[in-house]
Amino acid sequence: MLKSVKVRDYMITDLVTFKADTDLFKAIDVLIERRISGAPVVDDEGHLLGLLSESDCLRGILSGSYFEEAGGRVESVMTCGVETVDAAADIVKAAEHFIHRGRRRLPVLEDGRLVGQISRRDILRAVQHFNDHAAPK
Repeated sequence: MLKSVKVRDYMITDLVTFKADTDLFKAIDVLIERRISGAPVVDDEGHLLGLLSESDCLRGILSGSYFEEAGGRVESVMTCGVETVDAAADIVKAAEHFIHRGRRRLPVLEDGRLVGQISRRDILRAVQHFNDHAAPK
C-alpha cells in the first residue's frame, strides 16, 4: 500500500540552500544557526549543483589552514554528483535507497529542479500515518 504514497507527499520543502559563490564562513554560520548538518547548493534556476555538509566545511577549513588560506567559496568544497530522488517516486523506492545506500536524506527533484528533501524520518512518518489510518484496529 505504501507504493501508492509519493515522495512529494512527505518531503520537506522549506529548505536552506546555498549558491555556489556563497562565502564558506557565511555558510558555516547558517549551518550552525539553523542547527542543520548540510544544505543543497543550487543555481539561480533552482538546479541542484551539489551539497554542502559539515564534513565538506571541515575539509575546506583544514585544507585552508594547511595552505594558510582561510575561507573560500562553497563551490570549492561542496560535494558534487549528488544522489537524488524524483518527487513522483513512490516512498518505498526512497526507503530502499536509504537502506541500500546508507543515506540519511535525499534531495528531491521535479523537472530537474530542487523541490524538497526527504529523510529517513519522513519515511517513518509516512509509515506511521499509514498505520494510524489504514491498518486494521
